[in-house]
Amino acid sequence: MYERVLSPIEIAGVSIPNRVVRTAHATGIGAGRMNDDLIAYHAARARGEVGLSILEILAVHPSSPGTLNAFDPTLVEGYKRLMDAVRPHGMRVFQQIWHAGHHALPLDDSPPWSASDVPSPDLGIVPRPMSHGQIREVVEAYAQGAALVRAGGLDGVEIHAAHGYLIQQFLSPNSNRRDDEYGGSLENRMRFLLEVIRAVRAEVSEPGFAVGVRLAADLTANGMGVDENTAVVRALEAEGLADFVDVSLGSYYAFPKLIGGMHEPVGYELEHAVPVGAAASVPVIVTGRFRTLEEADQVIRQGQADLVGMTRATLADPDLVAKTRRGDSDRVRPCIACNQGCVGQLLGREGRVGCAVNAGAGFETKLGDDKLEVVAEPRRLLVVGGGPAGMEAARVAALRGHRVTLFEAAPDLGGALRLAARAPRRQAFNDFADWLQNELYTLGVDVRLSTFATAEDIADAAFDHVVLATGAEPRRDGVQASHPGLPVDGFDLPHVFASNDIMVMDRVPGTRALVIDDVGHYEALAATEYLIAKGLDVTLVTRLPTLAPGVRTALMVDPFLERVAHAPFRYRVATRVLALDGQQARIEPVNGGPQELIPVDLAVFVTLNRPRDELAAALIASERPYTLVGDASSPRFLVRAIADGHAAGRAL
Repeated sequence: MYERVLSPIEIAGVSIPNRVVRTAHATGIGAGRMNDDLIAYHAARARGEVGLSILEILAVHPSSPGTLNAFDPTLVEGYKRLMDAVRPHGMRVFQQIWHAGHHALPLDDSPPWSASDVPSPDLGIVPRPMSHGQIREVVEAYAQGAALVRAGGLDGVEIHAAHGYLIQQFLSPNSNRRDDEYGGSLENRMRFLLEVIRAVRAEVSEPGFAVGVRLAADLTANGMGVDENTAVVRALEAEGLADFVDVSLGSYYAFPKLIGGMHEPVGYELEHAVPVGAAASVPVIVTGRFRTLEEADQVIRQGQADLVGMTRATLADPDLVAKTRRGDSDRVRPCIACNQGCVGQLLGREGRVGCAVNAGAGFETKLGDDKLEVVAEPRRLLVVGGGPAGMEAARVAALRGHRVTLFEAAPDLGGALRLAARAPRRQAFNDFADWLQNELYTLGVDVRLSTFATAEDIADAAFDHVVLATGAEPRRDGVQASHPGLPVDGFDLPHVFASNDIMVMDRVPGTRALVIDDVGHYEALAATEYLIAKGLDVTLVTRLPTLAPGVRTALMVDPFLERVAHAPFRYRVATRVLALDGQQARIEPVNGGPQELIPVDLAVFVTLNRPRDELAAALIASERPYTLVGDASSPRFLVRAIADGHAAGRAL
């Protein structure tokens, strides 16, 4: 089964045991160094039998520092420690080498370097066009960076010529306005890339060390598309410069396409990747939200690529390959592409990668299922609540050998995950709920559905410890956090609902809806799209200065806006609702200004919910040890719920 994706492949004399690739991705784990935590992160995937890992960006020059830096004197020693950890498991390791160009500031805080003076849409600082001397300096830096990679014992390098970084800034006419031999025609614009890869090959030309390139359509008008990238591949082929080609998608102008969320179909990048890869005679890597070996095997079987990137899938479950190979594919923890723990945390205040469904991701030195110890004396554990936090607590406790009983008031497990999955394009939440449910039954947890636990039930039950995972409920007080002393007039009228109410309605009573978002996460967007799908005209009003700031780092907002661009929808930021009367709503800017009346016959109020923690009082009175997890502790989001549940199951 899956004979193609599990078959070995050779790239420039490097024997790779299977076709599963972890493409280069920033982690934030090493804080700029190849430290123990970063090594453990990669070693976990090596033990899980991943075939090839391409390490996150190695900055080749001080004019563009990165998460790993070729000018770090500890780099080679760190590489050697990494390879000592992963080599026994057979995983091969390449290093992506990189310069950000106008997307990064030099170490001395001088202006960025780029092909021309076109600024980055992200950094917003006008760069200095590189002189011929600076071009030669950076070309040499790429070569020396590759030499360090080889000295560290790695198996190859990937030259990053995608995603709008320096090399693609030279390639694209949208960022290359030069009138010398590096600008103008595509032949001239690819000169810098060709000089880089020639210099690298001259430095590390021996057999057994691969040199490849990553390309991508940048999704800008008149930029680097399929035809232009195909021409680049043909130029590389003409000189035999690339040992492999890795084809991706997106740029800072289309950032959500780099890491497509659950709204994207499996293989969404293939349309832009397959024609480019077809021009190559060397192995081709593609990516695009692949979750299972079955999906990856199909890509290879159909001749669309030779290797398949499964980065987030192996973040969710490091043992994806090993489990599938031994016939346990149904026990592979699924990536749901929610982007909350991976890119969401990386670009957010946490600054490092994680995973919403895998509490151990990024913390492999101390967390993960492989770190769980079976207890010498099993205890009797009651979990009240079968949402994500409760199921994870029960799962982990059962793995450790405890005797676990779970009470769930509803007729099925899943809790808030099932509710979230009802929104358009969010059905993947069901995949994780189903996995957790199946794990509980496989592990022998005594699951009792349609079982409402009262304080008396818990106080009288013969359990050693209770985990309260009873979730939360809507606040229903009409308060917007910008004006806590002024609740919305009319918030208690019958046409005002919480999102929980709306998402279970097959027929929604109304024609013109108002969604009031006091939270700024995906919940208001989900309710909005659900209402639009039901045929309603929707206005979203939020006190916050931007739409859904809580999921911007998860790359969810722009795709939502694209989907509703032609729908009956509008939104107002930095705005509060003053009153509702069943026919209209009165709104005004948060900081004061002209009031406005809008027609509304249905309102949905999205607020930070209130914990359902009433049972805690009975446990305190009976002196029964207990733990609050998930929303029952404090209403937050999926990453925290799973982390809470995992911690509770681990601590008992």
